[in-house]
Amino acid sequence: MDLRLTGRVALVAGASSGLGYAAAEALAREGCRVAIVARTPSALRHAAERLVAATGAEILPLPADVSVPDEVTRVVAETAARFGQVDIVLANAGGPPPGRFLAHDHLAWVRAVETNLLSTVTMFRAALPEMIERRWGRLLVITSLSALEPLPGLILSSTVRAGVHGLVKALSDEAAAHGVTVNAIAPGMFGTDRLAEIWEARARNSGGSAAEELAKGLSAIPAGRLGDPAELGALVAFLASEQAGFITGRVVQIDGGQGRAL
Repeated sequence: MDLRLTGRVALVAGASSGLGYAAAEALAREGCRVAIVARTPSALRHAAERLVAATGAEILPLPADVSVPDEVTRVVAETAARFGQVDIVLANAGGPPPGRFLAHDHLAWVRAVETNLLSTVTMFRAALPEMIERRWGRLLVITSLSALEPLPGLILSSTVRAGVHGLVKALSDEAAAHGVTVNAIAPGMFGTDRLAEIWEARARNSGGSAAEELAKGLSAIPAGRLGDPAELGALVAFLASEQAGFITGRVVQIDGGQGRAL
């Protein structure tokens, strides 16, 4: 299927590795020019080189910390300056640290809000006005299955990312008439460094091993395996496409059947 994305401009946060990298690669393969954002310049440069080698697309690496509002507005402006516009935004920040409620002090809660909720607000605010003017845009954010079904030891993620889902639905009501869609992607368990961190935290709490926690996790997935980041990348590309123009205000789960809510 031709997703009709050739020549579109995408800005992808958290793109030096994991799910963000997979999303950037999928968009680049569909013909997008892609600006990629991450905090570590060396990792970002390496990711850009890999993306160019794999796709031949034009890739713009922009080091930034998305929890800092001025840096978010800067990367949106630099993307528009380089490519002329920003058509697709994928907000994506590393998940808050795992742990139980009393393990997190006030600062941890503030950081989670800044990194996972306010970064999305800032990125969408910076990109939306010109999308409205052009009457076309795609605002996307990667959240987590934990925002739909609280999971053990992920109270920061469950709380803050549920707020992101509220933002997605409320903003979609305002943006739809202008040709701009707003959607969230809620992944389950994928083979990323973030998942390894969660297994290790659970192992510390249970007194077992990370391998045992992984086995427990896999038993909860009807598909019987972890997700491949490329599968999430393909979903991002579809939701960014012309064909997905009637999908907005949704939280799309991609979890191998793990989620139990109707």
